[in-house]
Amino acid sequence: MDYVTIILRTIFIYFIILFVLRFMGKREIGQLSVLDFVVSIMIAELAVISIENIQVPMLHTILPIVILSIIQIVLAIFSLKSERIRKLVDGKPSVLINGGKIDEEEMRKQRYNFDDLLIQLRQQKVSKLSDVEFAILEPSGKLSVIEKKRGKKEPTMPLPLILDGKVQEDHLKQINQTSLWLRQQMRKLGYRDIKKISYCALKDQDTFFVDLKDDR
Repeated sequence: MDYVTIILRTIFIYFIILFVLRFMGKREIGQLSVLDFVVSIMIAELAVISIENIQVPMLHTILPIVILSIIQIVLAIFSLKSERIRKLVDGKPSVLINGGKIDEEEMRKQRYNFDDLLIQLRQQKVSKLSDVEFAILEPSGKLSVIEKKRGKKEPTMPLPLILDGKVQEDHLKQINQTSLWLRQQMRKLGYRDIKKISYCALKDQDTFFVDLKDDR
């Protein structure tokens, strides 16, 4: 009977976890933040306990899994509406190489050494550090790399200047500009209300990509 119980519990827990992960969203599988990673480990541990210890009622395992998934969904909803909560939950990207120059101070803040940098560059099929224009450490821990374009305009910092109607002051500092400059540029393009802009970034040195919020 114990073997039958273990098999049935395994099948049941499998479908419960599959449903929970689907319910929490594809982002949980495709791009794990630190919080996502912790929740995933906790769910996996609870699942193992439920399968191994058949004396423990399944409700004692399923209830914490459901609570964790609800917490994760609620935080995701609040993250959509609040930039502060989004940064608290997911963190923010860190620019390790800016304009071809390595930012050693930022690397120290992230406890990220040169071996880590070189390994991830090789994983991105970049053989020379001198070929990198920008390297951005994403909140997920993945390194995004933009190489220098020889004979073409220098690429610009691939970070949003406006996000969800809010000016990203940190990103403006990285390109040595101010919010006043950005607002002036937006007015020239016919955008007078920053709050109506969903996303804005530089495509090149003097061209902006602007996406407006959907009317609701």
